[in-house]
Amino acid sequence: MQFPVSDRVETKGLVYFARMLDKIRLRAAGELPSDYFVGGVEEDPTLFDARCTRFLAVDYDELATRTLQGGSNDDVLEWCFEHGRRPSEEETRIWNAFLTKRGWRDEASADLQAAKERNGWANRDDIQTWMDLHDAEEGRK
Repeated sequence: MQFPVSDRVETKGLVYFARMLDKIRLRAAGELPSDYFVGGVEEDPTLFDARCTRFLAVDYDELATRTLQGGSNDDVLEWCFEHGRRPSEEETRIWNAFLTKRGWRDEASADLQAAKERNGWANRDDIQTWMDLHDAEEGRK
């Protein structure tokens, strides 16, 4: 099994997109741990994959198909811009700020705390956001 890249990796200035594509590729290769959320559009619209595809106005399954056809993350993001929408620089900054701070003093804080407790990390003050949690779970600092 292999972990996807950090949520913090940017593609053309957009955080998280690279992780979503990495999860698609790893899942198709049978290398993504089975407990990872992918897609999430129907199951839970608050999952990062679901939010990202809505932000770009593309269908997750179509994006997965395009991703597995090959090409770089930049190529796939350009496909999203052509088949969905191209966010403005300001929208991208807002998206990045939202995702990088998700779980910190917002309505997702209680869920983040519960996830920390499940991992035995209830008192880890260095984990303040979902991105922090993902990095901790995957052994990144």
